[in-house]
Parts: sequence; structure tokens; C-alpha cells
Amino acid sequence: MEVTPVSYERLTGNEFSSETSADIAARVARAREMQEARFKDNPNIYYNAQMPSRMVREVCQVNPAGLMLVKKAMEKLQLSARAYDRILKVARTAADLGGSEEIRIEDLAEAIHFRSLDRESWAR
Repeated sequence: MEVTPVSYERLTGNEFSSETSADIAARVARAREMQEARFKDNPNIYYNAQMPSRMVREVCQVNPAGLMLVKKAMEKLQLSARAYDRILKVARTAADLGGSEEIRIEDLAEAIHFRSLDRESWAR
């Protein structure tokens, strides 16, 4: 997996200013509203994590560059089809938290990172 270097200026600038608890709570509330609207016609599904596999394919559309990233991660980490679904669900949630209608590369990278951390902890 290729990681883009972050410049010193970006690291030391105000771009990474911390969010307040209220800001985070508002972001989470917006993400929950997005999910509520997404699943309004699906009884018993309220959050991305509850989606069955068939729905993941519909809801978690990924562009070709994103698919290539996921493919490389799956091969490198030797992940299962179930892990693929989980990565897409987490990426969809990350996109929701970011206020994005589309799953972005950074959302996929974040989800893959969480999955790789999970794999590392099992190896210990």
C-alpha cells in the first residue's frame, strides 16, 4: 500500500486543529441522519454495520482507483470476502462522518488501516 507523505508545513499548521466534543457529536449526529435516510425503506437496518452483503454492493459503490486499493490490501493482508464487506461498511461510515455522499480513497484507506490493526493484534 502506498502512503502519501505529509509535508512539515501541513503537520505544523492549523489544519490539524483539534475538534471539540461538541463538533464531534454534531458530526456523528449528521452521519447517523445520513444512515437513517439511507435505510428508511429497510426495516431493522439502521446503521451501515447492519447491512447484509447484497446491500453492501449497492450502497458502498467504489470508484476504480478505490477498488484497486482494496484489492491490493486484500492480497497483502490475505483478507476474506467477509473482511471485504467489513472494509466497505467502515469506509461508508467514514465517508458519512466526513459528510461525503461518495466513498473516497481516504475513507477506504482508513478502513483498511483499521482492518490491518485488527489483523496485527490477532497475530500476537
